[in-house]
Amino acid sequence: MKFLVDTNVWLELLLEREHAAEARSFLEKAEASRLAISEFALYSLAVILTRLGKDSVFEDFVSDTIEDSGVARVCLDVAGLRRAVAARTQFSLDFDDAYQYAAAERHDLVIVSFDRDFDRTGRGRVTPAQADLG
Repeated sequence: MKFLVDTNVWLELLLEREHAAEARSFLEKAEASRLAISEFALYSLAVILTRLGKDSVFEDFVSDTIEDSGVARVCLDVAGLRRAVAARTQFSLDFDDAYQYAAAERHDLVIVSFDRDFDRTGRGRVTPAQADLG
């Protein structure tokens, strides 16, 4: 089983938020080869962290997570973007969640997220604590 790690999971860890320990535990236990991040999530992290003046945190994240650990990056082609728009309407999602949904669907990934909006989709989601790493 491979996982698409949603933006909020990374942010919990990077910003030491309420669920940082759960996110950390999941990311430490999971093999990097079983994890993916969408291009959209990567760029969202860049926007959020640099707006907060945490440029070095983003640089370290790219180095540690993308370059060194082997977490896969996934993106959508034009058909995938159309699917994201359709999923947005179908499941009443914001576009960022619809993109994640379409990327998970396209690459057959399990969504790992704290966002309950995915619960009303056909794929659902698991929290980091619920992810089956066995």
